[in-house]
Amino acid sequence: MSVRRIVPNIHTRDLGGSRAFYGALGLDEVMDLGWIVTLASPSVPTAQVGLATHDETGPVVPDISIEVDDVDAVHAAMRATGAEIVHPLQDEEWGVRRFFVRDPDGRVVNVLTHR
Repeated sequence: MSVRRIVPNIHTRDLGGSRAFYGALGLDEVMDLGWIVTLASPSVPTAQVGLATHDETGPVVPDISIEVDDVDAVHAAMRATGAEIVHPLQDEEWGVRRFFVRDPDGRVVNVLTHR
């Protein structure tokens, strides 16, 4: 298993205001699904931040997203440790396969693979 990128997610009530704030830091919009926007550095595209008003299918906005090359293997590994699966492994209509897991400090991690 390998990690492709790690993206902090910020729960926001004001998507436009947050987009403008992080845009002023030099980040460009690379994705907008209406409820989540991803901004990235133009010079280092994997340096990203997610801004979300809610999660479309999950129970909470995850604190962090980790893109891996094999989400099924990571899901099996997390289950084997007894970690709490907060949102089940599933294919999403926007092109990812993902699940949420709670870390030992209570943070929710969105683990995903692009399909």
